[in-house]
Amino acid sequence: MTPVLEARGLCKTYAADDAPVRAVDGLDLTVEAGEAVSVMGPSGCGKSTMLHLLGGLERPDGGEILLDGTRVDRRSEAAWAVLRRRSIGFVFQAFNLVDELTAAENVELPARLAGATPRRARARAAELLERLGVAARSGHLPDRLSGGERQRVAVARALVNEPRVILADEPTGNLDSRATGEILRVFDDLRGMGQSLLVVTHDARVASTADVLLTMRDGAITGQTRLDGPRTAGGVASLADLGGT
Repeated sequence: MTPVLEARGLCKTYAADDAPVRAVDGLDLTVEAGEAVSVMGPSGCGKSTMLHLLGGLERPDGGEILLDGTRVDRRSEAAWAVLRRRSIGFVFQAFNLVDELTAAENVELPARLAGATPRRARARAAELLERLGVAARSGHLPDRLSGGERQRVAVARALVNEPRVILADEPTGNLDSRATGEILRVFDDLRGMGQSLLVVTHDARVASTADVLLTMRDGAITGQTRLDGPRTAGGVASLADLGGT
């Protein structure tokens, strides 16, 4: 079966005053259909840069990115914008909701940009907000929502166009323990529905909900562990249990 998302020898270097910094260095990664993959590693090891490259927010200096077996890293900015609307959903640590739009309008926005009719976009947003347990908050602006509610709205927005893969960057980094548990239950539900996810995290509880744990250091994937058996929002005892750092 063709992987949903694949990186081969991915590289990214940034200019610096003293010497160039290789943020991503020959990275190889595969996300299969219906698979949840978590990535852990120390701060500064290139995790966020990797996600930005995989989602076309930045361009690699070398290597390849394949989506459903088709190479996409050489596509134009306009083509990447279409891919992000239709095939890739992003969930950010800082939520990145539009402050002037209600929760429902934030979720509808990507659907409208992708060409959905207003009626279809509203229906899809209502369906997702209901599924994620925040339908009662659909008419509220982001500053009237709790951190957990804002992140669930952000997840709904990422799902509105039924993307092939969700890329999540520290999705619980700004949340308290209760809100983190809420998001973990959402991710577990997504796994149960066959959604493909790639989640960058420092949190062992988040990592433990995945099918595969990747460890990253110095811009490259340095380890892989398949997490067999039940995984719940209760998490694991320690990073060592996951082979993490």
